[in-house]
Amino acid sequence: MIKKLLACVRDNKKHTLLTPLFMVGEVGLECTLPMITGMLIDAIKAGADMSLILRYGAILILMAMGSMCCGILAGWFAASAGAGFARNLRHDLFAKVQSFSFANIDKFSTSSLVTRLTTDVTNVQMAFMMIIRTAVRSPLMLVFAVTMSIRRGGSISLVFLLVIPILAVGLLVIAKKAMPMFKAVFKKYDKLNNSVQENVKGMRVVKSFVREDYEKKKFGAASEDVRNDFTRVEKLLAINNPLMLLAMYICMILIPLLTARTIISSGGSQMDVGALSTLITYSMQILMSLMMISMIFVMVTISGEAARRIVEVLDTEPSLQNPEKPVMEVKDGSIDFENVSFKYKPDAQACALADVNLHIPSGATVGILGGTGSSKSTLIQLISRLYDVSQGSVKVGGVDVRDYDMEVLRNQVAVVLQKNVLFSGTIKENLRWGDPNASDEELVRACKQAQAHDFIIANPEGYDRYIEQGGANVSGGQKQRLCIARALLKKPKILILDDSTSAVDTQTDALIRKAFREELPDITKLIIAQRVASVQDADQILVMDGGRVAAQGTHEELLASNEIYREVYTSQTKGGDENA
Repeated sequence: MIKKLLACVRDNKKHTLLTPLFMVGEVGLECTLPMITGMLIDAIKAGADMSLILRYGAILILMAMGSMCCGILAGWFAASAGAGFARNLRHDLFAKVQSFSFANIDKFSTSSLVTRLTTDVTNVQMAFMMIIRTAVRSPLMLVFAVTMSIRRGGSISLVFLLVIPILAVGLLVIAKKAMPMFKAVFKKYDKLNNSVQENVKGMRVVKSFVREDYEKKKFGAASEDVRNDFTRVEKLLAINNPLMLLAMYICMILIPLLTARTIISSGGSQMDVGALSTLITYSMQILMSLMMISMIFVMVTISGEAARRIVEVLDTEPSLQNPEKPVMEVKDGSIDFENVSFKYKPDAQACALADVNLHIPSGATVGILGGTGSSKSTLIQLISRLYDVSQGSVKVGGVDVRDYDMEVLRNQVAVVLQKNVLFSGTIKENLRWGDPNASDEELVRACKQAQAHDFIIANPEGYDRYIEQGGANVSGGQKQRLCIARALLKKPKILILDDSTSAVDTQTDALIRKAFREELPDITKLIIAQRVASVQDADQILVMDGGRVAAQGTHEELLASNEIYREVYTSQTKGGDENA
């Protein structure tokens, strides 16, 4: 885990190494100051003249300034290294998430990935900064101070060797009990973030059903659950502070007591006032070091689980990989399903798709109908290899999709999803997701084919109109048409519309299909729809039922031979007659 995290230091190695280097300088100078001060006190007691006192004073001032400069530089380098480390860690995490398949995303959940990219990275960043700065300073200070106090205090310094092991055992016991608690807390953080994400995304639904109070109670319960768990952990970690204070008070009582007794009993021959002053100063440095070590311990305990969760993402290999020698060209838009069965999870009892056999020639228009849960969307997701088949094979252009370079394949398969997504930015910027280099003329042509041009130019800003996050300031039908235009700009060999004209009126739907038929004859078009009218002029229509292709044929053939299709058609046309 540490090796994986250290790989994110990269371009911040220099600042990461300079931080402890300057900390060594700061600690060395700071620990030498009490020794010089003790020598000054002994010199004054021995009747030193003013020139010697000034010399000692100048040395102390220079050493203090040097220590201060080293501390400032160490802090500056630590902040720079920590921020750079966090940037690289977020970059690597985000890049890894972008490489994930849908199956990987399903495993972690969106809210959990957001928590890992934000809260967990911040915790690890803070721990990293403390490790390269405070975690270097405190042990060094402890070692320096103990060494110097032994030189000056001899056997009296054994007090420290008595206190430190007791403190170490206490901290280890606390850590052992706290780690499982933090693991549970972070999981509940994921659930809390999921509640926030769900609520904000569905805010219009919440308000339309007047469910604000219910959502507040649900969020409050999740928040209270996190609070209770954190309270238990903090109560356990709070034992750390009195344990530290106990160690401090033992040292503060025993050191002066034993030192004063030695001075008095020896008449100053074994130890003098300067040594007493030095030992007291060193004891404070040792105790402060122990206090800082305890703070580091708390921070590292918290960040340990965060680091594990981050590395879990970094160690996860995408479930879909390119072959060793991928095919780099899609010959045409023909599609073949050969004995295809598919399960979302290997241990699932039932198949989402079973025994599917299809041949769709290049340039054909295919309609797909079926009830909710009939696996229409699952079928088309296998074409662009968003999932891999469990059995059989899916071929595009006569080549198994698993043999293609995934980027090459997906560039030739444009999918307009059922849940359309627009991003913050202008209409032009959204459209150019299909082709970053598309000219204004190409944008207009694609929008005319998708029947989006008229409503775009009706707005004074035209194609420079700003789209709010998620397309909140355009209607559902307008959003669908913009997404269709964006897909057309890819100039794909296969175009898939996953119920993506459901929000447009029948006349606009007919115009879109007419444009496809007349202007895009070479593109293979798969249209998933609920309305028979949207697919009845297709070259062939698939009727899905229970994850299987229940029937296949033209509109007229299915009316004559398939009961499911006939019932859907009759119910929709009868409804149309009644409305008329």
